[in-house]
Amino acid sequence: MVTFSDIQSAYDRIQDGSNKTPVMTSRTLNNLVQAEIYLKCENFQRGGAFKFRGTYNKLLLLSDKDKAKGIITHSSGNHAQAVALASKELGIKAVVVMPKNAPSIKVAATKGYGAEVVFCNNSVEDRVSVCSHLQQKHGYTLVHPYDDEDIIAGAGTAAYELIQEVGDLDMIFCPVGGGGLISGTSLATKGMLPKASVIGVEPARADDAARSLQQKKLQPSTYPDTIADGLRTSLSPLTFSLIQQHVDDIITVSEQQIIDAMKFLWMRMKLVVEPSGSVGFAGVCSHHLLVKNKRIGVILSGGNVDLSPFFESLDKN
Repeated sequence: MVTFSDIQSAYDRIQDGSNKTPVMTSRTLNNLVQAEIYLKCENFQRGGAFKFRGTYNKLLLLSDKDKAKGIITHSSGNHAQAVALASKELGIKAVVVMPKNAPSIKVAATKGYGAEVVFCNNSVEDRVSVCSHLQQKHGYTLVHPYDDEDIIAGAGTAAYELIQEVGDLDMIFCPVGGGGLISGTSLATKGMLPKASVIGVEPARADDAARSLQQKKLQPSTYPDTIADGLRTSLSPLTFSLIQQHVDDIITVSEQQIIDAMKFLWMRMKLVVEPSGSVGFAGVCSHHLLVKNKRIGVILSGGNVDLSPFFESLDKN
């Protein structure tokens, strides 16, 4: 099982290749929620999301034999881009299975980094099936988006870095999809600040993690209809186990609350953060009583937003 020491090792391993992302604050925000909020801006990470941390850690640990054969993954976007970018840096062939409804900006970026993209139907089951078939056929190594200890250890370096910079925190809010980021975040937080609470946040339309934690049994996700496309995946037994051990609570937010969080970040703080990346922040904004008079860390997990419609509207004027 992945441990805090694995996160420390991952941090030492990846720091020369990954970005040390900034921590942003806002007096307007602090006054609004009556708390001290520290935003860890993984939208400024390489590839535009925290995913690069775990992927780079994983690839650095592969054997030369596995690197020579190539790697494969399945992803709707940010993990796909991270795999494509990290494998390009290390000279490894990468194949990425993506659902047909993956955001076009993320598909384009994945291809742009040099990965081969194979499309599948819009379900978790089809992603896994297509990926497994190609893996067995070509002998690729699977770089799973979240169900992997090396990926989780790398993801945890974001919270590790945040706490190193800002010191003591009462709570850390983090989005939940497949559970890799929240698992790593919880391990890093409890390892450095044992008394701090770790709060996972997910869309109300994709509340499988909240239901799983409440019912103490892994609940399925049926590829829910949410604007937070990166959070449509299900937990794995590994991430669910870590969440049960180290996460204090999982709360949900509405689609409108996610949009409002994005608007605040864009308009007040000039931060471009995608819906999935804004979910943790939406949890802070919608739960004032929970955060009042506390020091709060928030992981802004990614910033890959397709702004083409906005600029196209300007071109028409």
